[in-house]
Amino acid sequence: MTTVLIEKEEIEQYKFVPAAVDRTKEFASKLSDALRLGNEFKSKTTMTFMTEDGPKRVETTVWSLTEKYIVLKASVLIPMRSLIDISY
Repeated sequence: MTTVLIEKEEIEQYKFVPAAVDRTKEFASKLSDALRLGNEFKSKTTMTFMTEDGPKRVETTVWSLTEKYIVLKASVLIPMRSLIDISY
């Protein structure tokens, strides 16, 4: 699967759609680690998510998590059900 790397400022230009497989529970631990890395060490996380235009990838700091969303700087939200992959 080919993904396109975008800047976090571009995320709001895309409409999110659910990934083929909902991996929210599987990613819970990784997202908690990404949150800690972002808040304590200012380290970035790479996330791939599904949009209407296909998969997109962003390298950014995770600021917060809710039950259904990943919160980035400037209150940018990524739905967890759209996540395809996460790495740091």
